[in-house]
Amino acid sequence: MQRCCRLAGRWLGGAVLWALLAAGSAVAASAPVHGPIQVDGTSTAMDLWPGVQVLADPGKTMTLDAVLKSVDRFARPTTAPSTLGMRTEAVWLRVPLQVAPSGADDWVLEINYAVLNRIEVYLIANQQVQHRALLGNLQPPINGARNARAPATMLRLKPDTAYDLVLRIENTGAMITPITLSRPGAYHARALDEQMLQGLLLGAGLCMLLYSLVQWAGTRERLFSKYALLISGSLLFSILQFGIGAQYVWPGNHWMELHMGGLSALMAASGSFLFMEQVLAGPRRSRHFSRIMKGGAALLLLGALAYALGLINVHVVTALVSTVGLLPPVMGIPGALQRLRAGDRIGAYLLSAWLVYFVTTAMAISVILGKLPANFWTLHAFQFGATFDMIMFLLVLANRANAIHAAARQAGQERDAMRSLAHSDPLTGVLNRRALYSALAGALPACAPTRLLAVYFLDLDGFKQVNDEFGHDVGDELLVAIARRLQTTLRDDDMVARLGGDEFVIVASGLHSEAEAAELGGVLLASFAAPFALSQRRCQVGVTVGYALAPLDAADVDNIIQRADAAMYVGKQGGKNCVRRFGAAPHAHPSVAG
Repeated sequence: MQRCCRLAGRWLGGAVLWALLAAGSAVAASAPVHGPIQVDGTSTAMDLWPGVQVLADPGKTMTLDAVLKSVDRFARPTTAPSTLGMRTEAVWLRVPLQVAPSGADDWVLEINYAVLNRIEVYLIANQQVQHRALLGNLQPPINGARNARAPATMLRLKPDTAYDLVLRIENTGAMITPITLSRPGAYHARALDEQMLQGLLLGAGLCMLLYSLVQWAGTRERLFSKYALLISGSLLFSILQFGIGAQYVWPGNHWMELHMGGLSALMAASGSFLFMEQVLAGPRRSRHFSRIMKGGAALLLLGALAYALGLINVHVVTALVSTVGLLPPVMGIPGALQRLRAGDRIGAYLLSAWLVYFVTTAMAISVILGKLPANFWTLHAFQFGATFDMIMFLLVLANRANAIHAAARQAGQERDAMRSLAHSDPLTGVLNRRALYSALAGALPACAPTRLLAVYFLDLDGFKQVNDEFGHDVGDELLVAIARRLQTTLRDDDMVARLGGDEFVIVASGLHSEAEAAELGGVLLASFAAPFALSQRRCQVGVTVGYALAPLDAADVDNIIQRADAAMYVGKQGGKNCVRRFGAAPHAHPSVAG
């Protein structure tokens, strides 16, 4: 338990420290500058946010000419760096640039937030538009080519020239605007790094999704399907948020771009309800816990249906996810703490996942609201947190899979034990009457005159005297010793059964001649020549053996056992301690007749 507590504590401290460092580094790197941004040859990439000025357009009616005539109305943003928070109006951004001789070149302007719907880009010099572009995830590809992951356009800057970079932005969601100006080489290197990162994170998520689906198909354990629902929502959200969907998965599909964010969030939240309901179910849970969790999942799935049909908007979805969606961890914490105190690792996994979830979600919401700077760490915080959560929940699934396999092994052992009890003699462990009849029914059809089956009926001589003199405990121990000696005396394929009392039956198949059967009868008789060493004493008993051959003497189960029994009875009447075959005259040898 102490180890689990230390694990949870380390993750909490690390997550909080990470959030503070990410926020602090972004603030330090985005201090505002006075005057235009200097573009020269000393840097291959520049953050333009320190020079950004903002002008709101609530009516969405301002033209570029009107904006250029209202330059004095632009002001420094009051939000955290690289984010304007949640806005419903259009927003104009202005960045003054001064290009030095060494800065004249092709530069790539990038707004590194993939889900901005519409961005109009104007590069202006001497009151003339030098370059314009229309970007955004709802805009058609440029020149028919596949859109970049995030909005970007090429700018050609001339030396000793002052420019105004003007952007008009509209978006249905958060207006997050990390604006950079990069040399093409630096831009492509950074874009490649981001694609590699997305490939690793999304590939890991897809592997975990595939694992859960295969496990669900193989075991029919519903917990795997609930994990698959949860992880599918997280993956789809990342695919949308980082531009992979528009770039590769659903290019040109505006409905997916507008709705997938809300649908994936609702899907992940409903999967979290169902997953936690099953993981934390138990006798100590409130009887209302399961109902609330299933009700929450149903509410979110209904919300997803309503959103897909256009009955509710994204703001209602945001409200649902940010309120109802928080219930699984909030309601699950007491159960996870109980498990942690009991030394159950599942409690540590869940608490670690929720701690990281709360921190990374708080970071993401703060960026959306304009309270926390948008940089690499804060923009990826939720994705990193979701990946960590998926791994923690996968460990929970691994524990569940181990429990399922352990239960299957135990059930198999119990089934084997029950089968053994049903087919074995409880005292000696050899076959009982039911198992003997079943085995004979399966073996008799394979008999032939050149492939004989012999059934030997054994009745002990002198066993009653051992019971009467030493008691039933010694008698039972003697029967066990006899069964063991018979098993070691016979061939591996021969069967030993006890019908009850002191009666044993031996079945030997694959015999090639009657003489071989008689010889085996003699071996059985000889095996009783030596006394049996028991725990307290040594006992000597004899045996009378009667046998019959299939298919020569009988070809069905009842007849061949009856005839072997009859032969044994003849041996008893003839003086005991001998071997008799059914219907055969006794030989001259006093011990073996064939």
